[in-house]
Amino acid sequence: MAGPVIGLANFKKQWAESREAYQAAIERVGQSGWLILGSEVAAFEADLSAHWGLAHAVGCASGLDALELAFRCLGMQAGDLVLTTPLSAFATTLAIVRVGAVPVFADVDESGQLDLQHAAMVLKTLPQKARFVVPVHLFGHALNLNAIEAFALRHELVIVEDCAQAIGARSGGRAVGSLAPVCATSFYPTKNLGAFGDAGALLTNDPAINALARSLRDYGQSAKYVHSELGLNSRLDELQAALLRSVQLPALKAQTERRRVIAARYQANLRNAALALVPVPAESESVWHLFPVLVKNAASRAAFQAHLKGHGIESAVHYPKLIPDQPAMAKTRWLGAGGDALPRARQFAETEVSLPMHPFLTEAEVQQVIEACNSWEAP
Repeated sequence: MAGPVIGLANFKKQWAESREAYQAAIERVGQSGWLILGSEVAAFEADLSAHWGLAHAVGCASGLDALELAFRCLGMQAGDLVLTTPLSAFATTLAIVRVGAVPVFADVDESGQLDLQHAAMVLKTLPQKARFVVPVHLFGHALNLNAIEAFALRHELVIVEDCAQAIGARSGGRAVGSLAPVCATSFYPTKNLGAFGDAGALLTNDPAINALARSLRDYGQSAKYVHSELGLNSRLDELQAALLRSVQLPALKAQTERRRVIAARYQANLRNAALALVPVPAESESVWHLFPVLVKNAASRAAFQAHLKGHGIESAVHYPKLIPDQPAMAKTRWLGAGGDALPRARQFAETEVSLPMHPFLTEAEVQQVIEACNSWEAP
């Protein structure tokens, strides 16, 4: 391997740059003597909702749980049909299945976002009317919010936005997460706003949803030892909330701008005919959680990744197996398109490679990635 590894993330540098602030937050929680659902969680929720521009934020244990809680707050029930994307982290679909609902898959567009034209065709084939649509703002791009809003209105669907990869992204000046009665996000460590472990949140402007979500995340309690709902154990820890509020959230704006600078450098300088850039959706102000490229010959993807590794550069694939193709999906009901009926999603699964994209990349490292990509000769 030539030189040091340029990683997809750099948690060591993240710690080194903010060590004192992290340690102060840990000390503050330790001295408080309160570890679950205390003042740190409340303060982080207030700061997060203000940052996002929504009235309420409810911290929970993961992005998966945030989606499930959102679905349950909106009354999603067993047997409900839920339109969504086959190209995402499995959690998007798993949350649907966990409430007993039925995922319905439609293809993606050239940006990797839910293809609304194909989705409309899929809806016509269903044995009953779908109730929900769960779009994913993939790669940190914002799906066209005006388009999904009009689509949902036309088909009488309730929107739940999966914003796990897109905190701060906007479409036509509108923030992701602002369409739906409730949206969900993740603070998994690799996310733009990442914790030091698993964590998530749902956000809403509706006080009734806010109250119900707070009950559901804590065993369904409405008061101590009074269980009014059949809830979950999905509470955001005080320690994670303190780290997010004191260090990660204040740095998010600057780190997002750094991601955008790196993305612009990649876009302007990657010039290998064997690679294709993934187009950004129209009107998207992206936050670049990932930087995907497509290898034009699927058979050469492994060779491209090996070439990057030989130049000291880590890469990844998001996502190599479509959700309908996952073995677990043979154990549950799903509808919509699969197999050859998902040509664009399958193209992403077979050809996508994610390049290093994080705010701690140096200018020299960015240039090293560009030069390695441009020097690759496809077999």
